[in-house]
Order: sequence, then structure tokens, then C-alpha cells
Amino acid sequence: MTVRIVTDSTADLPPELVRELNITVVPAFISIRGRSYRDGVDISPDEVYKKLVDSDMPITTSQPPPGDFAETYKHVLKEADEIVSIQATSKLSGIYNSAVQAREMVGGKGRIEVVDSSSVSMGLGLITIAAARLAKAGVGLSGVLEETRKAVNQVHIWAIFDSLKYVFRGGRLGKATSLLDSMLNVKPVLTMKEGVIHPAGFVRTRARGIEKLLENLKRFQNVQDVGIVHSSTPEEAQTLRCRLSALVDKNRIYISRLGPALGVHGGPGTLILALRASDTPKSSVEDAIEKARKRIQLPSFHAPRLNISPLS
Repeated sequence: MTVRIVTDSTADLPPELVRELNITVVPAFISIRGRSYRDGVDISPDEVYKKLVDSDMPITTSQPPPGDFAETYKHVLKEADEIVSIQATSKLSGIYNSAVQAREMVGGKGRIEVVDSSSVSMGLGLITIAAARLAKAGVGLSGVLEETRKAVNQVHIWAIFDSLKYVFRGGRLGKATSLLDSMLNVKPVLTMKEGVIHPAGFVRTRARGIEKLLENLKRFQNVQDVGIVHSSTPEEAQTLRCRLSALVDKNRIYISRLGPALGVHGGPGTLILALRASDTPKSSVEDAIEKARKRIQLPSFHAPRLNISPLS
């Protein structure tokens, strides 16, 4: 019984890995001036980031409708017996719900398993890679599903931003954090816990932000995979990879581009570090969140959905 892996474009997977591991990616949508583009298909990240910088025109994102997932599932099931479909966190996006609806549309219960990754970008990407490796090796549905669910609990992710301008534009953060960012000219660091975005601190310089990413990784034992995602700084991502290669097998460090579906909320200068580690307690992430709140006196932060909503 062959198993294939399906995910969505918010995973920010490197194209070469998508091909190598036979992963099927369902694109989210970008809407500019009333026209919709498929993420990673009809419009490039460079085009989107240029529009973000050059104008204040609203750029919104939409989840793939259930019909797109249904068509994908039907196509994949012509070549495979079963599917594990791994989607962006359901607490920030409706993509997971679209995938669940699509499974019902094609009568895929028992053949299609839909998993909420509780993550985004290469956090989702690393979970997908873990599942796809086993599927390619011929492991059955139950084994792939078990590894996928294990990986969900092993993935951690942080992001640094040049500013929160684009997050503010989409209403992602409250006025208190916006005021702090504008007054102090600091660079925010965010993390995720149980599928929700939380502040993990602020840094004065980008160089200090990168050091913070490295410090976060060093807290973890037995790091198995690392994903570095950039929106507009490929040289910086390569430099970070070189530094990380002293700590992690360089063949398990992946660099990718932040796609427009998430990039419209982060903007140019966004840098993300995701890792999968087998035996690190979650308390390290929880402690970082609590320390950030106490040090900066931030209010509790519960991010609303990332505007990845159904197409009208």
C-alpha cells in the first residue's frame, strides 16, 4: 500500500525537496486589486514584496477552497493507495478545515488522513519532510501517521522581523506592541506554541536577532532537521546555515524562500528558524515566552487568524 504526502504552500518547502520526496503542494491564494494568484504558481515572492514596499495597496491571502484539495486528492489517489495531508495550524488559518471538507467530498475516510501541524512555514515543512521520508521508504499509513504526529510535538519555530509594519497593516498585533515597536525601533522575535503566535522578545539590532535564533537552537538536544526561511535575504540565510552546520549535519539544514501567502504578513527582512528535535522539553519555549512578557511588559498576545480565509 503506497502512501503519498499532501501539504499546502504555507509550508515554504524548497522545490527540490518537493520533487525528491514526491510531495504534492496545494497553493493558497494571493489577492491584489481584486485579482487572485496561486501562491508559488502565478506570482513570485519578488513581485509581492515589491508591491508591499512600493504601495499601501491591500494584499490579502485566501485558503485553497475545498474543491482544490478534492481535485488534488482524486489525482493523487490514482497513483497511491492512501494520503496523509498535513496543513497549517488551524488556529491561524482555515486551510485545515478546507482539507477536511475535501476528504468528505471525495469519500476519502480511511484512505485520507488530515493532520493539523500546529505550525506554519518550515515548521509545517519539517513535519511534512519527516512524513514524506517514511512514505518514500514504503512505510504504511499507520507508521507515517504516527511519525507525523510525533513530529508535530518536536517542531519549534521563531521569526525575526525588520519591523512589524506589515503585521500591523493586517491587524495581526495590538496597539501596545505597535507603539513599542515604533518608539524604540526594536526588532521583534515571535514564536509559536500550540499553533498560536507569541512574542519571544525584542532585539535592538538584526545581528542580535540572529544570535538569539542561534541561542534558541543551542538549548535543544538531538536536533534532527533545521529549516531557514528568508523573504529577501538569501546571503544572510546562507551565512546562518554555515554557522549552524557546526551544530547540525549540514545535509539536514534546509533553506527556503518565504512564500507570499505568509510573506504579506511579515514583509521583506523576515527571517525564520524552524527545528525538529527529539527530546527537548516544551518548557524552554514556554520560559522564553514568559521571560519576554516580563522583560518587555507585553500584554497577553493571542493572534487572530492570518487572513487566510475562504475565497468569496
